[in-house]
Amino acid sequence: MEETYISIMQQSLKKKLAVLDEIVRLDDLQKDQLTNDDCPVEQFDETVEDKSRLIEQLELLDSGFEKLYAQVAKELEKNREAHADEIRQMQDMIRSITDKSVMIQAQEARNKSLMMQKFGAVKRLAKDVRANSRAISGYYKTMDRTRYMDPQFMEKKQ
Repeated sequence: MEETYISIMQQSLKKKLAVLDEIVRLDDLQKDQLTNDDCPVEQFDETVEDKSRLIEQLELLDSGFEKLYAQVAKELEKNREAHADEIRQMQDMIRSITDKSVMIQAQEARNKSLMMQKFGAVKRLAKDVRANSRAISGYYKTMDRTRYMDPQFMEKKQ
């Protein structure tokens, strides 16, 4: 029975590696989207939502793995030699998962920095647009006043 649990745990770790690979791919895509000025906002939002779904999958995989490990932990400790290969394989996968997690954290930090730069640029652009529209509005108001003539009396000579 513990063989089945161990097999399920290994499958869970493999799925987690696949999900992490996909997150790495989406992080690279996000970087490209943030550095490309022509990228539509909707496309960036879609990438963020895809990543969010993958993170939810990771959380499910983690909780499932922890529950399985809680059931099998005592058996693995008792028969450590009998399950040495499986344990070693899982340890290797966990190391890979940890390495990918660290890499993803670095990518996320880089993307956050790029996003802050992009938002700063958009904010400056919006500020410039508001300043320009105020200047244009002031110009038109001034020009409207110059066309206005005060009432004048005109004498009629006959």
